[in-house]
Amino acid sequence: MRELYVWYRVRVERADVARAEVSAMQDALCAEIDGLVSRLLCRSGDDAALQTWMEAYARPACEAGVDADTEARIEARARLLAGLIEGARHGEAFEPMTPFDQRARNIST
Repeated sequence: MRELYVWYRVRVERADVARAEVSAMQDALCAEIDGLVSRLLCRSGDDAALQTWMEAYARPACEAGVDADTEARIEARARLLAGLIEGARHGEAFEPMTPFDQRARNIST
């Protein structure tokens, strides 16, 4: 199941407005896209002026997870955040690895 992680930077003075906009965007996306779940994270220890934020998206009930169409819909909505973030959004997709105990069984056989 493919998951999407998107990070970017937000100036502290814009954080309250940005958080409200990102939350509204994620709520709308989760309402529109079947099975989508989202989170918003902030890196701890960032400097006082600039924060690093991470949006995380998954679709646990969907075998493909966050597919290309879902990712495109997320990015289309995120264009509205352009004035609230510093620089670009950086997205990366990840898929789960085989659990360790399963790999160990495969190696020994």
